[in-house]
Amino acid sequence: MIEKKAKRIEIISNGPYVVTGNVPLAKEISVRDKKGVPVEWEILERYPDQEDYDLCRCGASKNKPFCDGSHHAVDFEGRETASRAPFSQVAERYEGAEFDLLDDEELCAGAQFCHRGEGIWELVDAPNDSNARLMAAEIVGNCPTGRLVVCEKGTGKPIEPHFEKSITVLEDPGRKCSGPLWVKGGIPIQSSDGSEYEVRNRATLCRCGKSSNKPFCDGTHISIRFKDDE
Repeated sequence: MIEKKAKRIEIISNGPYVVTGNVPLAKEISVRDKKGVPVEWEILERYPDQEDYDLCRCGASKNKPFCDGSHHAVDFEGRETASRAPFSQVAERYEGAEFDLLDDEELCAGAQFCHRGEGIWELVDAPNDSNARLMAAEIVGNCPTGRLVVCEKGTGKPIEPHFEKSITVLEDPGRKCSGPLWVKGGIPIQSSDGSEYEVRNRATLCRCGKSSNKPFCDGTHISIRFKDDE
C-alpha cells in the first residue's frame, strides 16, 4: 500500500513552491460592494487534482499559476526575508469591549476587506455591541493574509473560520491585477533552508516575485499591476 504524502509546501531556493499531498487548488476573485469595498470571495475555477505540483514564485511563468522553469531564464532572486517570530509575539493588540484584535501590519497584502463598513478598527471600539464581534470575525476571516486575528475577551482564544487544507490563486478585478496564493487550513510551509514557518490558518505567498517580505505577499503585485496573462 502506497503511503499518502502529507499536505505541505516546500520553497525551493530561487525556484518555485513545491506542493505535495494532493492539496486542492482553485482560483478566487474578490467581490466588491457598490462602494468598491471587498465583501466576499467567489470561486472562479477549480484545478484538476494533482498529488504534487509546482507553483510559480518568480512571476515570469507563461503557465501561471504553475512553474515552467522561467525562474532560471530571469535569474530570479527569491531570498526569504520574512520574520520567523511567532505572530503572537509581533502583532499589536487592540483591546475592545467585545473582542480584542491582533494586527501584524508586515503581513498586509492590500486585500482591503478590513475597510468594510467604517473599518475593522472602528468595530474594536464599538461599546457593548455583540454584533460588532460577529462582523469583525467575518471581515477578518476573509482577510487571506492572517494579518488580523479576532480574539475572545478573557480567554484570548482566536475566532477563526474553518478551512480545509487548500490553496487558492487570488484575483483582484477591482484593481485589475492578479494577487497572491492564499494558503488555507494550516498547511506547513518549509523554507528553502529546511526550517518551517509558523503554521497558520491563513497566509498569503508572493507569486509576482517582487515582495520585500518573501515568501509572504506584501501587496507589491498591486503597484506593478501583476497579471496572470502577461
